[in-house]
Amino acid sequence: MAILEATHVSKSYGGVHALRSASFQLEAGEVHALVGENGAGKSTLVKIITGAVQPDAGTLTIDGTSHASVTPALSRLLGIAAIYQQPSLFPQLSVAENIALALEPVEPLKRVDWAGRRVIARELLHRVGAAIDPDRDASSLSLPEQQLVEIAKAVGANAKIFIMDEPTASLSSREVDQFFSLIEGLRARGAAIIYISHRLDELSRIADRVTVLRDGQTIGTHAVAELDKAAIIRLMVGRDVSAVFPKREVPIGEPALELRNVDGVSLTVRAGEIFGLAGLIGAGRTELARTIFGLTPCAGGEILVRGKPVSIDSPESAIGHGIAYVPEDRRHHGLVESMTIAENTTLASLSTVSRSGLIDFVKEHTVARHFATQLGTKAPGVDVPANTLSGGNQQKVVLSRWLATSPSILILDEPTQGIDVGAKSEIHKLMTDLAAQGMAILMISSELPEILGMSDRIAVMCDGSIAGMLDRAEATQEKLLALALPRARA
Repeated sequence: MAILEATHVSKSYGGVHALRSASFQLEAGEVHALVGENGAGKSTLVKIITGAVQPDAGTLTIDGTSHASVTPALSRLLGIAAIYQQPSLFPQLSVAENIALALEPVEPLKRVDWAGRRVIARELLHRVGAAIDPDRDASSLSLPEQQLVEIAKAVGANAKIFIMDEPTASLSSREVDQFFSLIEGLRARGAAIIYISHRLDELSRIADRVTVLRDGQTIGTHAVAELDKAAIIRLMVGRDVSAVFPKREVPIGEPALELRNVDGVSLTVRAGEIFGLAGLIGAGRTELARTIFGLTPCAGGEILVRGKPVSIDSPESAIGHGIAYVPEDRRHHGLVESMTIAENTTLASLSTVSRSGLIDFVKEHTVARHFATQLGTKAPGVDVPANTLSGGNQQKVVLSRWLATSPSILILDEPTQGIDVGAKSEIHKLMTDLAAQGMAILMISSELPEILGMSDRIAVMCDGSIAGMLDRAEATQEKLLALALPRARA
């Protein structure tokens, strides 16, 4: 029996149809995957189910009762909880305080039972398999630990329906296994789970059924066992994606970026080359990128740009040497979500669209439209806020900002994390086009198929140093993992 059913739900924003009579059904004790390209309508459907957005048409039926719409408070009361890719804990509060905020009613002048809070928090954390001290500040938690606290909050609120949006996007393989064990435990207790992920390989491991959305419409619902990855992709994009990794051979030029014992790392990236940097989470890849871009002081070594030693002590000096950096966390470090596409695009190159401290808005819009067209950014116009865009289109805006600085060296940290397969293909094609124009690209990725599919050469980092380097022709997943694992180097 369905515990939740969305029937012919529609929602439009200023003439743009986010959902077109979409339907979805979730059964008790089921893990039901919801997939589709960015912009397919997944987020809008979730927001309607959680009460954050009101539908224009359609009904929600929860535990047999129909609702034209729900509020966030009613949604929580009905046992619905959402666990997002980026948890929303208060960093300055303890774990116990964060849990208490979600569970305790507001009662003025009531004395706080601190000991009781800790007992409740410890019990809930134990129920979800989290060995976390309730007195720890939320700011000290890793991303997987934050997700466990969010789930503990939901369990404490007696949630029956869990919505998990890209929960494994930033987790290591070991952490993914632990997270899946937690999901199995929730399912065994009768919870129903809506599981949203762009990692299609995960679905066969964890999901019972899959519903595909495309252009705001429900394309179909199938048992996961009935579909392979290629079939799911065809349903998502309406065509075969034969070139998710459209790598092509381009001329490789002279060294563009050289690191000589920079914090213990030495490597060379040449013009026209896509140089992959692989390794496990915590291996030091992002730290190295931040050092190259001047965000973190260099503890030693030498950086050369086009054969000449340079001193990079700030992002401004890095940009001056033709280096651009697209960070891993686009929402917090790569994009100002409240700003428009145009404002985001020119943020790192304001001197090119301003004079005497005043921005030439006509020029700003011209630049933004140029890159929106070049990258195929889907938006009503460059005046819309970045937070209205899908993840893939947000990533294109971040790329636009750095391409507007006319770099010769581009550092991409997890360039396709959390975006759908169609958008991945577009980003990969853009990377190949930029390399063909002579740009040197240093790509950091935790997805081994991406590293293998897009790199000319691959360096594998482990414990802050290079464990080995492989040419494209000789690289395999097994070889990369053998180098990435510390025990394999003992």
